[in-house]
Formats: sequence, C-alpha cells, structure tokens
Amino acid sequence: MAEKLNAVKGMNDILPGSVSRKEKLPTSAIWHWFDGVVRDVLARYGYQYIVTPVVEPTALFVRGLGEVTDIVEKEMYSFVDSMNQDQLTLRPEATAGIVRAVVQHNALYNGPLRIWTMGPMFRHERPQKGRYRQFHQLDVEALGLPGPDVDVELILMGRALWRELGLVEGEQVRLEINSLGQSAERAAHRQALVGYLEQHMDVLDEEARRRVHTNPLRVLDSKNPAMQAVLEAAPKLLDFLGAESIAHFDGLRTLLDAAGVAYRINPRLVRGMDYYNLTVFEWTTDLLGSQGTICGGGRYDGLIEQMGGKPAPAIGFGLGIERLLLLVQELDLPVPAGLAQVYAVIPAEAAVPRALPFIEKLRAQGLSVFMHAGGGNLKNQLQKADASGAAFALIFGEQELASNTVKVKLLRDRDAAQLEVPLDDGGAATISQLR
Repeated sequence: MAEKLNAVKGMNDILPGSVSRKEKLPTSAIWHWFDGVVRDVLARYGYQYIVTPVVEPTALFVRGLGEVTDIVEKEMYSFVDSMNQDQLTLRPEATAGIVRAVVQHNALYNGPLRIWTMGPMFRHERPQKGRYRQFHQLDVEALGLPGPDVDVELILMGRALWRELGLVEGEQVRLEINSLGQSAERAAHRQALVGYLEQHMDVLDEEARRRVHTNPLRVLDSKNPAMQAVLEAAPKLLDFLGAESIAHFDGLRTLLDAAGVAYRINPRLVRGMDYYNLTVFEWTTDLLGSQGTICGGGRYDGLIEQMGGKPAPAIGFGLGIERLLLLVQELDLPVPAGLAQVYAVIPAEAAVPRALPFIEKLRAQGLSVFMHAGGGNLKNQLQKADASGAAFALIFGEQELASNTVKVKLLRDRDAAQLEVPLDDGGAATISQLR
C-alpha cells in the first residue's frame, strides 16, 4: 500500500457536511451559503467583482505593506521562479494586488471604482483556532473617493453582512474606530512615542523592544498583559492630529451617529500594514478567544501613488472567512444543512427510466434534486433522504408508477399528509410550488 499523503500543515480541505472528520471546520454547504450572502449584500451597495493573481512579485508586498511589518518579515511564502529567477510571493493579503492591477490597467481613468474579491491568502504563521496558513478573505475596496461618507458606507456594509448572517452588532460583534492622521502627524507622534517607550524598556517584551525604533505604532497593538498599563498611558495619536484630520474623523463619527451605528474609539487601534492613514476600523468579538478581530480595514490614500499610479484616495477592508464562519458555528446560527431541496427515492432499478425525465424537469425549473443511486430498500432510502436536509422526498414506488404518479413526502413536517402528483409537466409545476 502506498504511503498516505496529507495536506500541508495549516492548509485545510473544505468538505461536504456529510463527510465525518475530527476538525471542526465549516462545511462546503456553509461556504456556498456565505458566498451567496456576500454577493447579494455587495450587489446592493453597487460593488463590482475583480480577480487578481494568487502569485505576485515579492517587491509588491515589500513596497506596499512595509519592510518591517510582521507579514513581510516573517510570514510570507516567497520563492524564486526557476524559469526566470523572479522573486515571487503567494499573496498574504489582497489590497496590494488590487492596487497593482488598478494602476497597471489605468482602471481609475473613468472615475472612482467600488470593487471586491474573495479567495485564498497565505501566511506562514502558527496555525490556531480559525487562523491558518492558507486562509480565505473577503476584500472590499473603494478607490478614488476621499470623504468620510464612503468610510461609513464600508462600515454599514459590514453591519448589513452581520445582519444577514444572524449576528447581533453591539453584542456579538462590535465596532472600534480610530484615526491615524497623515504622515507628518504620525511622525510627530512617533517621536513622542519612541521617547516614551524608551523610558519603559524594562517593561516591554522582546518583540516590542525590537519594534521601538522600527515600527513603534505596532507596539501599541501588543496583547501582552504585562505591558497593558504602560501602553494605555502612552502618547495618543489623536492628540497629534491637525485640523483636516480632525474634521475627517468628526465627519466619520457624525455619519455613524446618523446611521445609528454604535462604536468605540480605540486610540491604540493601528492595523498591521504601513499604508493606512486617517480612518481605521475593526469589527471584533469576544467569542473567539484573544484574537477577536473578524474584519478590519481603513483608508490608504497614499498607496496608489506609492505603487506608481496617479495620486488617488482609497479605503477598504478585509474579512477572514474561516474565523467568521467559525463564529457562526459557535453561536449555532441557522445555516443550510445542504443544497438539495428534493431527495428522489427510487426503490427499484426498473423505475429509473421513468424517474429520470421527471427529475430533469424539476431541475430545469430551478429545483435542486439529489437522486438516490446504488439501490437500497424504501426504508433505508427514506432515512437517507431525512438525513440529507432536503425539504421533501419524491417516492418513485411500484404502485405510484403503475398509476403514472409520484408520491411527495414532506420531510420537515411529520404531520403533513403525503401528496401524489402526476408524472407530467403539471406534476412538476406542483412540486416547484412547494418550495
């Protein structure tokens, strides 16, 4: 027997719900459902779909994310292309690639863009609950729009998504906001912050001490309990903002209040990439342990120019799909058990030629029909039909076929009477109306 091969550590298979496994991972049915919810919500807001490569030049992420970010320093899957010696990287996030595509194709020529994508990202970090080395992300971007109105639009889009999934904002998920101001304001704050941190080096852990002079803002994001008192007392960037940055942040808050969105100002919220400015935000939860962020983003008005394009404002967010679906499962929210609406029970092989044309009529009318195959008695097939999650079963029994009918058994209503409908177009139409 050949040696069994397993998936790479931290990279998971998404299996149908009927397949038994030890890992408590979302099933493909839940992923399919989530995909539909996302497409519906984003269509309401007028956002268009974009696809970019999974592999990009390594320089794209070094320039876009910052050389001293955790992602670039420790987490990227980078390699040399053996054909032409190019330095390449599996994308660790989506924004840099989207901006690269927009610049390369001059996509802002006709005005602002509202776009989104969804797919796998890769980071070489220690796998933990809901965080993997290959993970999937929903990424939404609004390019060419400068005001806090579009900042709020993205936040409202997040709220709409939570509501469609059955999550309660303010209780199960909460919004935190901050402003990172502009580069000159961050430079003034950085100088004050470095001076403050240098006075408390004995309290900082090794990672924080390393960052004091390379990326001091990220020190504020530390979750180390021993450092929290020192970090809470650190100089706050909000105190260094100029009039325009304050006006933008006040505009954001005014619009959030008008839309009835509850939020908390978190002066230590900085995000992980160097490209952010002005508005940053995160949706968080207490239900997934210490790593509570399920969605985060912000404004990155300088990145398009940094990537070689004409200066243009932009804002976006990223959402970790595995963590969000894990939260949905932890809360036992109602999600579909499967895709099939109808389970076709065919107790005798001789009935298949009569059943197949009728099943195809139902599928042509938009019904999802799972046809039992491989034999088995009536009782066994009905048990499988009940376990499938289908709404009702069609029974192509000997007696039914003799009278040119099919029996309809409602699986989710035990007290409902069974129906018999003719094996013709009228019968198919009757079943379609039962959805």
